[in-house]
Amino acid sequence: MPATYRDALRAALLYLLLSVVWLQISGYLLNSFFDSSAERLRWQLINGYVWVLFSAGLIFIARARLLRCLGIGAKLRERDADRMRLRQATAVFDCTREGVLVTNREGAIVHVNRAFMEITGYDGEEVLGERPNMFKSGRHPAQFYQAMFATLASAGEWSGEIWNRRKSGEIYPQWQTIRLIHDDDGQPSQYVAVFSDISAIKNSEHELMHLAHHDPLTDLPNRLLFSDRAEQALASAQVHKRGCALLMIDLDHFKMINDSLGHTIGDQLLKAVAGRLKGMFDPGITLARLGGDEFAVLAECCPQLVQAAALAQRIINGLKEPFAIDGHQLFINTSIGISLFPSDALSVEQLLRNADSALFKAKSTGRNDYALYTEELTAHAQQRVEIAFELRRALDQQELQVYYQPVHDLKTSRLMGVEALVRWQHPQRGLVSPAEFIPVAERTGLIAEIDAWVMAQACRQMCQWQQDGVVLSFVAVNISSRLFARRELYQQVAQVLHETGLEPACLELEVTESAVMDDPEVALEQMHRLRELGVRLAIDDFGTGYSSLLRLKRLPVQKLKIDQGFVAGLPWDEDDAAISRVIIALAQSMGMQVHAEGIEQVEQAAFLLEQGCDLGQGYWFGRPVPAGQLNWAHAPVIA
Repeated sequence: MPATYRDALRAALLYLLLSVVWLQISGYLLNSFFDSSAERLRWQLINGYVWVLFSAGLIFIARARLLRCLGIGAKLRERDADRMRLRQATAVFDCTREGVLVTNREGAIVHVNRAFMEITGYDGEEVLGERPNMFKSGRHPAQFYQAMFATLASAGEWSGEIWNRRKSGEIYPQWQTIRLIHDDDGQPSQYVAVFSDISAIKNSEHELMHLAHHDPLTDLPNRLLFSDRAEQALASAQVHKRGCALLMIDLDHFKMINDSLGHTIGDQLLKAVAGRLKGMFDPGITLARLGGDEFAVLAECCPQLVQAAALAQRIINGLKEPFAIDGHQLFINTSIGISLFPSDALSVEQLLRNADSALFKAKSTGRNDYALYTEELTAHAQQRVEIAFELRRALDQQELQVYYQPVHDLKTSRLMGVEALVRWQHPQRGLVSPAEFIPVAERTGLIAEIDAWVMAQACRQMCQWQQDGVVLSFVAVNISSRLFARRELYQQVAQVLHETGLEPACLELEVTESAVMDDPEVALEQMHRLRELGVRLAIDDFGTGYSSLLRLKRLPVQKLKIDQGFVAGLPWDEDDAAISRVIIALAQSMGMQVHAEGIEQVEQAAFLLEQGCDLGQGYWFGRPVPAGQLNWAHAPVIA
């Protein structure tokens, strides 16, 4: 027991003993020496005063000793709490994943923790007494450290990114916080630095930056990085008065490879094409993948048109050699559009747009070739923009009309149905050719809205004809690839049939072969859902979309339409005749009707009838006309 506790206990016991003794003495004296009541009362008063004074003295002594005892106990408890906090701080100091370094006011290292040794590779004994400048990387100038210490002196703390050196010599990034510690007099006594290794974060940032600017499949620059490099190249070319060339490269019929061999083979082919292209170019040429099977090349020093043309031809020739992909020998051709700086365009955006227009021209003229950008292409592009703007207005202003072209039975010459075709009655230009506005509608996405509108109008007109007593088996409506790819097509068709009251079997939807081949599995699902409604399905422009016969036999279609490109040469062109015979025989063997379009001469109709074709359509039977101008009595006879 501490001495202070013993003193307090002794004072309390003494007080009790003296109290007992004094009570005994007072009682004895009171009984023995005082007889009268007055004397007894006087003695009791004197005894009370004396006892009060004596008790106050003893209590004061005991209280002082007790307070002293309690004060030392509080100090002992505070000391124990300080020891506990110190142990906790030591545990945190040693267990934290951040490195900690403590220096004295002179800057000598006096303490480091375990994380410091793990991060830097130094043992504690190797750095104690040394100065922190032993970790300098050499990447920061003197001004960096001057600014750091100026901030420490003014604010008492500094935080920031700093590069230091490990014991192995490796330079690595840290995020470091340094704090200045003052003593009781307010004077600097220590510096405490807490830091973490941010190498992993830096590596992740670098990887993310790389992914943001490079194509993940080929590791070529993507459109964003290509545009940035092109802007720098054009700025440099403008200063040094030199020309540049931008080549847009597109692989011909690449979709056939994806459809027939799968996307895995397609991706491997794209990587192989990228590798071969990289091997063709010098360092002054930038190659990028813009998306899909489209690549771009920027030649930073190309003063003459002939050099750009030679580069394009070298690319075409270089890609003609077969690619060995997973046991397959694959051949691929390419189309290229060329735009020049500064003759064709003065900005990257214009160069890309012009090269894309030239590429479209190259594909339109037969593919596997290159085309140059011209002012004529600019005029066409501007015209397309104007048509797109006016076409949107035409939908709102109801300038579009539906014309109907008759479809006849070749054997009986009887009118079997009609095909609904959209026409545009422009308020200033008059009747606009479909060949002029349909491609623009397809490129802008308006074609899906137009198709849906035509389908609704055709169904209403078919119901009106039926009410008027006109006997027709079907009305055919073209469905573009954009509308066919939408899953809501099923709901649109069902809604139109419900609103108009038309029997589903009276509506025939024509889907192009290429639209079906874009995604055969989705197309199969879409067609089965439409067949559940009871509508008729036909494959339009058959023979132009590279169908797989295995997929074709799975499609729930009732009709194949021979493209007018094969009908035009009948019966004299042997190739067209052979292709027509094959299509007719194929359809008959699969239980489908055959419908030939583009018949303009009786000889064509006679040949198709002889081969077993079921239905015919074309100018020889009748041109597309508004519903009120159809001639129901006209039925040309095949001689």
